[in-house]
Amino acid sequence: MQVKILSTSDVHGYVRADDFRRPLLNDGLGLTRAATAIKAVEDALAPTDVLVKIENGDFIQGSPLTNYIEKEAPAAVAVYRQLADVIGYDVRILGNHEFNYGRDYLERVIGDDPKLLNANIVDTITQKPFIGKPYAILEKQGLKLGIIGLTTKFISHWEQPDHIKNLTFLDPVETAQHYIDQIRADVDVLILAYHGGFAQDLATGAPLERLTSENQGYQLLQLPGVDALVTGHQHREIATVSQDVPTTQPGYRGDHIGAITLELNDAHEIVAHTANLITTADYAPDDKIETLIDPIQTQVDTWLDQAVGHVGENMQITDHFAARVHSHPFVELVNRVQMVATGTTIANTAIFNDEVRGLSNAVTLRDIMTNYIYPNTLVVEKLTGQAIKDALEVNARYFALTPDGKLTINPKFIMPKVQHYNYDIWSGIDYTFDISRPMNDRVVRLTKDGEPLNLMAEYEVTMNNYRAGGAGNFTMFAGDKIVREVQIETAELIGDYIMAHPAIMIPQPTNLTIIGFDGIADELKK
Repeated sequence: MQVKILSTSDVHGYVRADDFRRPLLNDGLGLTRAATAIKAVEDALAPTDVLVKIENGDFIQGSPLTNYIEKEAPAAVAVYRQLADVIGYDVRILGNHEFNYGRDYLERVIGDDPKLLNANIVDTITQKPFIGKPYAILEKQGLKLGIIGLTTKFISHWEQPDHIKNLTFLDPVETAQHYIDQIRADVDVLILAYHGGFAQDLATGAPLERLTSENQGYQLLQLPGVDALVTGHQHREIATVSQDVPTTQPGYRGDHIGAITLELNDAHEIVAHTANLITTADYAPDDKIETLIDPIQTQVDTWLDQAVGHVGENMQITDHFAARVHSHPFVELVNRVQMVATGTTIANTAIFNDEVRGLSNAVTLRDIMTNYIYPNTLVVEKLTGQAIKDALEVNARYFALTPDGKLTINPKFIMPKVQHYNYDIWSGIDYTFDISRPMNDRVVRLTKDGEPLNLMAEYEVTMNNYRAGGAGNFTMFAGDKIVREVQIETAELIGDYIMAHPAIMIPQPTNLTIIGFDGIADELKK
């Protein structure tokens, strides 16, 4: 007998094979292709085989479609359950981005789903799962399969406080151990489904990132009694066996399916196991999914194609590394919007990933929402000049030198997870990094209005709510430094600003300078 464990994770509302960008378009993704891939595996099973389907979180947030449903078409939330039913998931897990629209919205959209598993996010008063149940025991072909649902506890470090009010985020490893002890004797196969990833190398255990409680997958693999581990959150593509436990992480936006195979003997003992990924771009879209999503997708496309205004001819990003080295008019636009909205003169933002292409002169809502892809709001923190300098030192870690002195990206920002979003570019100050110097001693010039920044004085700085909690190793940012917030999503603020300023012309910024290198690494010139 074989047990096949198939998982999607971090679909983020990319249902159709469409990433919403125009004229660039990535169609090698989407839940509609994933559905066909899952069906192909199901059709190939022997009559005695068992199939388990897991939706591993970050399902209802993350795309223009999810934003449209939340803002413009609240009655359409039923489509999320309908999509899950077409796939036929056995269980579903909470992702961290499920909380981005607030607890009330989350409970309304998914709170009554009987397939939802949530072992470690509990109501502070009752100390029981605020929605969902801790585990499920499925019976298939005479086999009992236990699945425990877990979510990264680090949500409290990112999310707006009112979105997670009266919630306690328990440690997933301790919680998993508790429920393993409770159900292991009653099941033949025990699966952990965890919306989180790995902070350590699966072969050596060596740290791959700062060890926090964000990604505790490696620790989950150490727990006795675990037969398979499904992960997500990091958008990595992982399929391997570690600690004698098969584990997968199936990428992002439905571009891969995680597939774990367990071979069982007649006594229901596992005698072999494998893990692999299925690339969904190789499969045609599923007709049922497309029929279900097409009406709302048509509305979304009409909404996205609304004209907003004009921003000049220099807002397109064609060289992302150069834009991060020298700043860019698009970055300056976002920072300017942030400063105007909050009444500050210093702000920072990031070019989140290399799909961010900036804006053509004629701007639509689609352009804004496919460039500023997160539902961030704005936070103002009162920081000393020293704290600003310390933050810039963290930013300077983004860069490294090759052996021959060429400027490149620090590998820690590329592996195990691409983290361009953790490199901020600032406006309102002038600063210079000397990359030839040791890390944490690279800021060699820091001025404001032509004068050296006073390290003892306090300044108001605007940033997004994700960064304001210290995410990305910015320990100098903290909730007790917040002086005010603007609870309007940044993408909306950008649109409002463009509409209010019909003749925007922002020159190339000159406030960021990087020295101490001899040219750019060859791979970044391509």
